[in-house]
Amino acid sequence: MTEKGIKKAAEPFNFYTRLNLSELTGLRASNLEKLLGCLKEVPESSIYHHTHRFLQQHQYLSPEPPNDFAYWVSNALGEKDLGEDLASIDTIQFNAIGDLRQALISVIEDYLRSNPGAKIKSTHDSRAFYFIKSVSFILPTGYMANDLSEFCHILENISIDAIYFHIFEARLRIGKKINDFSYWIESSLGNKRLADSISKLDPYSYTLEDLRRTIIEKMRKYI
Repeated sequence: MTEKGIKKAAEPFNFYTRLNLSELTGLRASNLEKLLGCLKEVPESSIYHHTHRFLQQHQYLSPEPPNDFAYWVSNALGEKDLGEDLASIDTIQFNAIGDLRQALISVIEDYLRSNPGAKIKSTHDSRAFYFIKSVSFILPTGYMANDLSEFCHILENISIDAIYFHIFEARLRIGKKINDFSYWIESSLGNKRLADSISKLDPYSYTLEDLRRTIIEKMRKYI
């Protein structure tokens, strides 16, 4: 225990942040068959970009935006039912981009089997779907927490890019299966109840600032 009676972590938590760049992949689709083919071959960073782009670029707006694939098939191809099916994919249930990719593929393949006429519907090149990939550079912030009190203080002041990295990218792109905060709280502080409480949050239903406040409120109950 520290002098204040706050349990010291077995290992400190090092906060990281990320810089993000978007790059064209050179692949595009003007119909569902081409979209399906590209989905099977694009890098995982492209799947990530098109399912998280809105969240990354508009971090203060209302949560749960549609993914790019759902928006395109609804508005460029007029396939509203498929758009709804793609938009309804619950991203939070996936721990790996590969699994999310397969879910998108399965939804489109099922739709094409039930609606064979959708295969021939194409859009003009000006409305084609251009596949973009998200390239992240992970950087240390220089901030380190040795206990829950220090962690809470840093979390109040750290950039939302750092919060985004530890909640979204570490779990989904890096494949940790759990957000960094929950992992540290359980493994280094031994507080499984708090770790589970944060892990069970649906981060896609919050803005990043709301997510920050919610996590801090949960932590303060244990300080």
